[in-house]
Amino acid sequence: MTARLKLLGIILAIIGIGFIGIGAFAALQVKAGNDSLQAFSEAQNVTLTYNEDGQLVDRGEVEGAQAIIDLVENDWNYSLKSWEMDANDPLVNTGSEYMYQMGLVAYHTLYGTNEVTLTEPVEYNGETFEAGTYEVATDGRYWADFDRMHPLEGQAREAAWTPTAHALIGELGVGSVTANVLVLGLGTAAIAAGLGLTLILAGLGMVWVSRADKPALKEAPAIEKIDEPATV
Repeated sequence: MTARLKLLGIILAIIGIGFIGIGAFAALQVKAGNDSLQAFSEAQNVTLTYNEDGQLVDRGEVEGAQAIIDLVENDWNYSLKSWEMDANDPLVNTGSEYMYQMGLVAYHTLYGTNEVTLTEPVEYNGETFEAGTYEVATDGRYWADFDRMHPLEGQAREAAWTPTAHALIGELGVGSVTANVLVLGLGTAAIAAGLGLTLILAGLGMVWVSRADKPALKEAPAIEKIDEPATV
């Protein structure tokens, strides 16, 4: 029984070492990913703007930054993490910073205005739009929300949602996903290492139990000899 317990303990310890190896490998891959993301962020040199009190600002206004935060957290249901947004490190290189920057681009696209010029009168759905220049507000509309056949909206959509706006949002979205996946990878590495350590401790414990001193058997009492009476 003790031999089997010892063998099982050794097997568990070996499996535990394997899990620690997996955790170490995963941690190295996460580090490589973080280094690459950091290098990419430094190459782009995109930074967030804070005031002297460490508050996020947009175009110098705290209210502008708060509107962007509301867009990200309320409309997109993404919770920005305060510990990922450091005024002392404004470089955009964490999941929350990427999402905030993506919200900044989207916000100014959604709530800007664009000039649309008609060179001649156009009739659409019974309404006539005279030739001239019009200010068309995006009014919180995404690309698919515009009526592309409308003489004003069709042009306003192209002016608001430019290829640059789409590209920036797509790029920042990829950055956010990458940063969050790296955090998940670090958690996976920690779980693997913790499981490995647990198995090693359990295995060594079983080996230790199997080698415990066995209780010594008590010596049997000596059998007393009884002299039988001599026969006549």
